[in-house]
Parts: sequence; structure tokens; C-alpha cells
Amino acid sequence: MTQHSKYSEQLDEDLVARVQRGDKSAFDFLVIKYQHKIIQLVNGYIKDPSEAQDVAQEVFLKAYRALGSFRGEAAFYTWLYRIAINTAKNYLLSRSRRSSSFEVDIQDAEAIENAPQLQGMDTPERHLLNEEIVDTIKTTIENLPEEMRIAIMLREFEGMSYEEIAVAMDCPVGTVRSRIFRAREAIDSKLNPLLENGDFDA
Repeated sequence: MTQHSKYSEQLDEDLVARVQRGDKSAFDFLVIKYQHKIIQLVNGYIKDPSEAQDVAQEVFLKAYRALGSFRGEAAFYTWLYRIAINTAKNYLLSRSRRSSSFEVDIQDAEAIENAPQLQGMDTPERHLLNEEIVDTIKTTIENLPEEMRIAIMLREFEGMSYEEIAVAMDCPVGTVRSRIFRAREAIDSKLNPLLENGDFDA
């Protein structure tokens, strides 16, 4: 764990303790810190952005109500992500809906473009190839089965460990590893032909 991650978790612990002591304003800081990530996560399940916003608000409401029983067995953000995943799933089940849409926002696109396999592709003559690669990655992620899509998102975009993802998704670590492996295989199968055709040196 990086020093920044340790500091971030300690800050969360301090804020949670303040909320549990009755300081409601401390929860506002947690909302500000995680609202973008939670909306992004919920978007992995729910296609409509306005619905995703509503579900994200419900996530924070549930978290606030349950915070009194939070004992810190897992990191706060892992606990919060698990609430978000369950809330999104329940939302879909309650309306008998299924969604496989995942919108990668600008921040995510930048994360993809900064990935190691895309380094060295900032020359003008490779701009179109770079765009095609990023679009291919986005499309492949969008079309992944729901559980694979969420697992790879939490790993690559949120930087969560396999153990943290297992807690958030309420499944064994081995299942998380399998989902991420298969997601990466799917991405590679679409990406490799582009890299070969573009004479890209890995």
C-alpha cells in the first residue's frame, strides 16, 4: 500500500469516527471524496445517467444509516463500494432490468491512454492508431459480462487489490482473479491485431 493510500484510509477512519460521534458534517467530506467514483461504479450497472445519479444518492443514504454499525473490518471505501454494488443490483432487479453498458469517462480514457502498452504513441502519425486503440478498449469493456466489467474497472481504474474487490463484490478472491484474467484476455484479443497492424513495438 502506498503512503498516499495509507493516508487516505486514515483520513476515512477519522471522518467515520467523527460521524459516529454525531458530527454529520464529516459525512459530507466522505460524499465529496467518493461521489464521482460511486456514480462511475453505478454506471457500470445502470445505463441511464440520471438513474445512476439517483442510485448513487441512495448508496450514500444507506451508508450514512449503516455507518453506526461499521466496525472497520474492511476499509471504508471497500465497504462503500459493496453497498454501491448491492444497491445497483437491487435497483435493476426491482425493475427487472439488465444493463451491460459502461461509460468510460474522460478521466478513465486518460487512464487507458497512460497505460504501459500505450506508451510511445504520442507522435502525430500514430494519433489515429492511438484513438482506435482507446476506442477498442472502451468498446470491449462495455461489452464484457457485468461481473467481469465491474471487476476489471475496480482493479484498473480504482486500483483496488484482489482482496478488496472480493469484499466489494462479495465473492472469493479466486473468482475475482478469474474475472479479471478473462477480461484482460478479451481486451488483448481485440487489441493485439491493432498493435500488430500498426507495427507497434511492445
